[in-house]
Order: sequence, then C-alpha cells, then structure tokens
Amino acid sequence: MFEGFTHTRVDASGARINLRHGGSGPPLLLLHGNPLTHVMWHKIAPRLAEHFTIVASDLRGYGDSSKPDGGENHIGYSFRAMAQDQCEVMTALGFDSFHVCGHDRGGRVAHRMALDDPRRVKKVAFLDIVPTHHTLNNIKKEWAVASYHWFFMAQPYDFPEQMLIAYGLERYIRKKLDKKGVGMSGFTPEALAEYIRCCTPENIHAVCEDYRAAVGIDLVHDEADLATKLSIPMLVLWGERSHVNRSYRPIEAWLERAVDVRGKMLPCGHYPAEQVPDETYAELHAFFGSNE
Repeated sequence: MFEGFTHTRVDASGARINLRHGGSGPPLLLLHGNPLTHVMWHKIAPRLAEHFTIVASDLRGYGDSSKPDGGENHIGYSFRAMAQDQCEVMTALGFDSFHVCGHDRGGRVAHRMALDDPRRVKKVAFLDIVPTHHTLNNIKKEWAVASYHWFFMAQPYDFPEQMLIAYGLERYIRKKLDKKGVGMSGFTPEALAEYIRCCTPENIHAVCEDYRAAVGIDLVHDEADLATKLSIPMLVLWGERSHVNRSYRPIEAWLERAVDVRGKMLPCGHYPAEQVPDETYAELHAFFGSNE
C-alpha cells in the first residue's frame, strides 16, 4: 500500500503525527474516520497523487500517532486540538494553504480547521457526515440506533474502555466495520489487518476521549460560531446505504454552515473511499482539480 509515498512522523505542539506523503501538485490533506487510520485512503491516494501532493495522516489518538492525555473537559481530543495538529503538519511540510478531505471524524476535524483557520483551507470535502451540531440537535431513531457508539463511548472513564477490551478488540473492529446491509464490502485484508493492529487499549481510550469531547467541548466551540458560514467551495459525498442517508439531508444540513455546497450520493455504505474507490476518486479529482 502507498507505493512511492514517504512515511514519516511530525512533532506537532500537542502530539506526534504519523503520516505518508507523496505526489506532486497542489497539496491535499486526507483525514480518516473512526475506527480507521490513514490506510483508509490506500485505494485512491496513489491516483490522486498523480495530480496533487497527498498528505494522509493519522489523527492524534489513532493509528501510529501519539495518544496524549485528554486533559480538562477532554479538550485534548477536541476537533480544534486535532485540527491544530494537522495544520502544524502542513506547515512542517512547507504548505501554507491546502485542500482538505475528511471522512467521519476526520471530516469533523476538517470542518473545525476551516472555521478556525479559513485563510489556509482552500477547498474542503466531507465523506458521509453532516455537521456535528446538526447531528446532535436533530437525532432520529435510525441514526441513534446506528450510531449508539457516540453515546456509549462518551460515558465516563473507564466504563466503555473496559467493556470494549473485555469484548475483544479485534472482534470489536470487525463488528464496527460490518455495517448492516453492506457487510465488510471494500475492506482489503491488508487494510483490515492494519485497523486491527492499531486498535489497542491506548487507542480505545483516545477514541473514547474523542467522543467525550464531541458531546461536550466541541459543542461549546460549535455554538460559539453557529452564525459563521464557510465561503470556500465544499463537496459533500455520502453513501446510499449509510445511516447518514437514512437520517439526514446532507446538502441541506451543510448549507446551514456554508454558502457554496455541492455533492451527491454514492452507491455504498459509510466508507466510500474503500467501498466505491473509483467513484470517490472521480468526484474528489474533479472537485479539487477545478478552478471553481
């Protein structure tokens, strides 16, 4: 996987970030979701690298990035803290401004990054999410059942951590990825092995801190800038068989937070980059490669 890419780590002010980078052209930062790592981009990153300088990194707490303490109010795992890591990574690599694409948790990090440092983010794409504030203030039964982990993993330390460890971490990863109606479609043995390898007790604690922050300090941050609409171009892609499609209207939800939103539904579940890589690549290439 990632043939021709350089593997390195960057010491940001709050965490050591693991990443791969390669290609040439305008810089494009790729951010993964939970319970994944930067490996989730392995089917499309080499093709995107023919047109862009690709940076695929692990968020703090995930993959081979470090797992710092969450601190007071779990602020160490806020989307703001994770966004700052990634901005510092791009600075270290020599990029003052760049495009960003985020899936799941990585999309939420990308949204916060664009809000906090709009001069740096030129275009942004989101895979299978709607804004965090909209998600948590418009909960429907279908979404709540499919996304029970938001509230389970946000429970106080160390109840969810111990429950998941007792369940078995490899078993947990397979269960998490085996979405109803889609199954394990799209996950290669090599990628799955990486997700299992990286699912450690330390990772599980970090992920729980991420979800604790999401229902706490992240909402505080969101409520402070609800009136702010992003003006940069935005692409939204979501899966036809995803819980997001069953519960929300993604374009309408993002129009609450941005003025230039386009996108479409793809024939997949929650993991477009792995389940429909050709379609995902085509949409990202067209969006980030255009001058619009």
